[in-house]
Amino acid sequence: MIAGVCAGLAQRWGWKPSTVRLLFLLSCLLPGPQFVVYLVLWVIMPDRGF
Repeated sequence: MIAGVCAGLAQRWGWKPSTVRLLFLLSCLLPGPQFVVYLVLWVIMPDRGF
């Protein structure tokens, strides 16, 4: 909802945005660079007006 990254990924794969957001939040419980990946996607994904 902040940058439209999850909504953009959901549209790309034909999923619901809420599902992608939930998966992202659950992935944050695991160790790894999820927040960094989110920031990189925020920068490189084109703005489509979500």
